[in-house]
Amino acid sequence: MPALVIYPGRMAALLAAAVAGLFGSVVRSPTTPVCQAGQSCSAPAAGVTLTFSRGGKVVKSVVTTSAGKYHVQLTAGVYTVKFVSKSRIARLSPTTVTVRSGAMLRRNFTIDTGIR
Repeated sequence: MPALVIYPGRMAALLAAAVAGLFGSVVRSPTTPVCQAGQSCSAPAAGVTLTFSRGGKVVKSVVTTSAGKYHVQLTAGVYTVKFVSKSRIARLSPTTVTVRSGAMLRRNFTIDTGIR
């Protein structure tokens, strides 16, 4: 098997591409019809599947932790983000994200539950 040769100038580019992606949290809000002072009206969105697509094709999907956290490695570019919901009125925000080469960026999401 031939050895892999990486030239010094290309090593930085390879490393930068390897660490690109997003991380953050997903919350559901509001969680009750009436919010009360001193009590949170949002909650972590545990077990939610986020799907990242480019050009109409799914690139990756991740499932949030019990604390609503996620982490996904993606190549640089613009992605459409969707989630699976049993509710027809729940909405995710934002629905478009940009990943920069060589950067892990924080991008938090909110699921509007539609409770009013």
